Amino acid sequence: MELIIKLFLGVLGGYFFIGFIFGLFFLIKASKIDPLLKDSRKVVRFLLLPGVVSTWPFLIRKLFKTK
Repeated sequence: MELIIKLFLGVLGGYFFIGFIFGLFFLIKASKIDPLLKDSRKVVRFLLLPGVVSTWPFLIRKLFKTK
């Protein structure tokens, strides 16, 4: 049981680490998806970070699919 918990926490930690790295990249390039973010403050983008970190698998396709 302890092994399963450690494995689960390791996978969850990896998911959020990848999400955080992607989140930083996404917030820099987010104006490709939403042009209104181009004029937004850095504080607004920082507030978007937790949502981006948790939903990065959905946003990665949208970011690279947008022209």
